[in-house]
Amino acid sequence: MACLWSDIRLVASTGSTNADVLAQAARGAPEGLVIAAEAQTAGRGRQGRSWISRPGAALMFSVLLRPVQVPQAARGWVPLLAGVATASALRDVPGAGGRGIDARLKWPNDILVGERKLGGILAEQSGDAIVVGIGINLLGGEPDLPVPTATSLELHGVGGIDRTDLLAGILRQFERRYVAWRHMAWRGTGSRSLDADGGRLRAEYLRLSATVGRRVRVHLPGGLALAGTAADVDDAGRLLVRADDGEVHAISAGDVIHVRASSQPAPGQARIR
Repeated sequence: MACLWSDIRLVASTGSTNADVLAQAARGAPEGLVIAAEAQTAGRGRQGRSWISRPGAALMFSVLLRPVQVPQAARGWVPLLAGVATASALRDVPGAGGRGIDARLKWPNDILVGERKLGGILAEQSGDAIVVGIGINLLGGEPDLPVPTATSLELHGVGGIDRTDLLAGILRQFERRYVAWRHMAWRGTGSRSLDADGGRLRAEYLRLSATVGRRVRVHLPGGLALAGTAADVDDAGRLLVRADDGEVHAISAGDVIHVRASSQPAPGQARIR
């Protein structure tokens, strides 16, 4: 079987690997392009947030996908699939004490170790192309990281990991899942979409999720907020949050905050406001 990643480019520095791949997509580049950078000067995350790292301190790359046979409504699973691939590759990396890195997923796009953010994912669509950017903090002690809630592989005993090896590991994990999802998941219609491959991707996501099953507070577009329990992820990749009145809300966009047990509201107090 031919490798999905047909064109892998490594650059010393760029503004944004996502912007670079989007530009190549607009010129007709085929699926399988990968651009990785030693440094980004204008990297970005969700909702316009910046992602800037000093040279060599992070693994930063973007890939080009064209899942033309997948219904538009289901493509929200692409960043979740990328998260499963990234977390799985990281869990194969032996950390302090020889144990694997306990990477988990915070919906929709964060890679966590414990409660701290190790990396992030940004998926952007243009026409039939989806560009997925992935960034992982490799080096940096707590004073070097951009926010107090961030962490790095160095803090977990693996700061000397070879970036090329980690990139190759993530791409292998990504390809295996993406090809199966693209090829098999859409033979049926409607509710069969995620069951066509035996539900493996969804099961993997739920196993790695640090969000599903937790009390959460979600800041929604327009200044609204929702508090409740993250109950599941649906066929469109939306987070299903059950409010305390029992109503289930499907969230397609928003900032999720994991609520600690000591700060949970009393029953009946969680609601959209």
